[in-house]
Amino acid sequence: MTDDHFLEPTRHTYAVVAGSYDRFAPPIAEDVQDRALLTAFADLVRADGGGPVADLGCGTGRVTAYLAAAGLDVSGIDLTPEMLAIARRDHPGLRFSEGSLLALDLPDAALAGAVAWYSIIHTPPARLPALCAELFRVLRPGGHLQLAFHVGDRRHHRTDGYGHDGFSLDIYWLPVERVCEFLAGAGFEILTQVLRDPAARVPQGRVLARKP
Repeated sequence: MTDDHFLEPTRHTYAVVAGSYDRFAPPIAEDVQDRALLTAFADLVRADGGGPVADLGCGTGRVTAYLAAAGLDVSGIDLTPEMLAIARRDHPGLRFSEGSLLALDLPDAALAGAVAWYSIIHTPPARLPALCAELFRVLRPGGHLQLAFHVGDRRHHRTDGYGHDGFSLDIYWLPVERVCEFLAGAGFEILTQVLRDPAARVPQGRVLARKP
């Protein structure tokens, strides 16, 4: 039996903060480093022939829209209906659906690429091998995966944020090397690993991987 108790508080928290989330999240287009990483991801997907791409844990669709503007056939999947409602309102030309990264409603080898932009951070480390295996399952051979996450070695518990309080949410900070180990254990080839702002209060990690 698996223990996915974290899904409900995660869904509830993002339902609470959905309306204010984008006010506190910096636009992708204003971040030179992240633009470069996401553009490289898009270039790799197109160079391998293109195909369907999923923004997993898409929230309000910010990254989904950026990848669509980069020329990808992208759709978004998120756990929280309230976040998806905003994504559909703000990006009416894109496709969004509800789902969990641990049990994606996608066939095997369905995707040419996937992005999980800060959407693995609420998954307990013990469940990350299963999550990585699910990402591996839905990518086709040669498909690319781009992850973003918080770097550290701790569980951070929050009860407020994005202009709200009264919720209960765990955020896991992980070393870049451990995330790479989880991905490699699922079968991925690691292409690029980046530690951003190592002196910051919360350093940020980026990993680009490929399904052989």
